[in-house]
Amino acid sequence: MIRVDFAKLRILVVDDNAHMRRIVRTLLHGYGSREVYEAEDGAAGLEMFTTHLPDIIIVDWAMPIFDGVELTRMIRRPDSGMNPYVPIIMLTGHSEKSRVIRARDAGVTEFLCKPISAKALHQRLLNCVLNPRPFIKTRDYFGPDRRRSTSNTYSGPERRSKNDAYVQDAAQLRLRESVVS
Repeated sequence: MIRVDFAKLRILVVDDNAHMRRIVRTLLHGYGSREVYEAEDGAAGLEMFTTHLPDIIIVDWAMPIFDGVELTRMIRRPDSGMNPYVPIIMLTGHSEKSRVIRARDAGVTEFLCKPISAKALHQRLLNCVLNPRPFIKTRDYFGPDRRRSTSNTYSGPERRSKNDAYVQDAAQLRLRESVVS
C-alpha cells in the first residue's frame, strides 16, 4: 500500500473566508500536514507563494484584489521565476461548467466544489502527489495537461499539434518521491 507522508508537504490555502481557511487547515492537520500557510486574498497568496514555496496550493475562486483564476495564471507563467509546476486545487462554491472550464484553461490541476468533504479533499491531494499530470507548453497555454485520458484515434479540430510539447519538471518528481513511502 502506498502511503503519503503529509507532514512533509507545505500547503498554502488562499481563501478570503477565515472560516473556510480554518476548516481546510483542520482537515489538512488531520491528514498529518504541519506546514499550512494561509492568505486572505490573491495578492497575499502570491506573496506567500513566493516566500514559503508551497508544494500544493488550495485556492478559492472569488477573492478580493485578484481572484483564484488570476492567481493561477500568474503562477503558471513559466518565465516568472517561481515554480509554475506547483499543483493548484481550486476550491470553490462556483461549480458551473463554464467556470470549471475557465479554471482548467487557467492551469488549475484539480477542481473541488464547496461544501467539501474530508474524503474529496484527501483524494485531490493524493491525485496531485501520486498522479502528477504532465505539463503542456503551447503557444497559448502552459499548465497541466487538460486531458484526463488520451486517445490516439481522435483526429478532430482540437487535436494537439505535433509542435505542442510535454514538459516534465524535476520538482514534480521530487515531490512524489519525498512524501511517498
